[in-house]
Amino acid sequence: MSIGIALMGLLVGLLVGLTGVGGAALLTPVLIMVGIQPSIAVGTDLVYNSITKLFGVIQHWRQKTINFKLMKYLAIGSVPSAAGAILILQVFEKYFHNQEQIIKHGLGYVLILVATAILIKTFFDNKIRPNRWQLRPIEEKRTLTILIGAGFGFIVGLTSIGSGSLFALAMLYLYRLKGSELVGTDIAHAFLLVTVAGLLHANAGSVNYMLVGNLLIGSIPGVLIGSTLSSKVPTKPLRTVISAVIIVSALKLIGL
Repeated sequence: MSIGIALMGLLVGLLVGLTGVGGAALLTPVLIMVGIQPSIAVGTDLVYNSITKLFGVIQHWRQKTINFKLMKYLAIGSVPSAAGAILILQVFEKYFHNQEQIIKHGLGYVLILVATAILIKTFFDNKIRPNRWQLRPIEEKRTLTILIGAGFGFIVGLTSIGSGSLFALAMLYLYRLKGSELVGTDIAHAFLLVTVAGLLHANAGSVNYMLVGNLLIGSIPGVLIGSTLSSKVPTKPLRTVISAVIIVSALKLIGL
């Protein structure tokens, strides 16, 4: 089992390194399909994500490619909202005993949204022209930014998915950022969000630390290998295939 999980981490890490697609969208549904309880899969993925994103944050901090003002406004909305989602799950488990079903179905619908976001970013990234929202200063978009954080933060707290892909898409369309700054801000905010959500899931007993360790053993070399090969592999076809796989996983989780 441990070797199988490490190999799973290696494959996910390789795909993340090759394509930049968020590991949670690939990992969480697979964990559930191999028999891991949905709440444990979500909590474990959040802690695993927190550890892996830490290295990216350190690198972007050194490069000064983090927009802290944008990150702050997103976090004002996302962190309390993610905490609220986790609290709601605990209430449903206590009184209605259907927490796992809610997570499973919520995960399925969010995966469809994430797959769509990946496809949009893959094929329309270079075709986005400056719009009136991008041209406005962040201070004028403070309320909008907090609301975006709250909406997507709730999704992350519920499913562990979207901390990168959904926020990155919103930043791409609504804020005027350099490519490196968009990536750095996205990773830094995602690290903060998944760390808080992961700690709350850990407090609720929804984290398998042995599973986290085995995933890290495989995924760290996987990401390094994938990143090295990324310049030699056509990413658009690969991202399209991954999006299709994510949608199939989503339909399976929903029960279609």
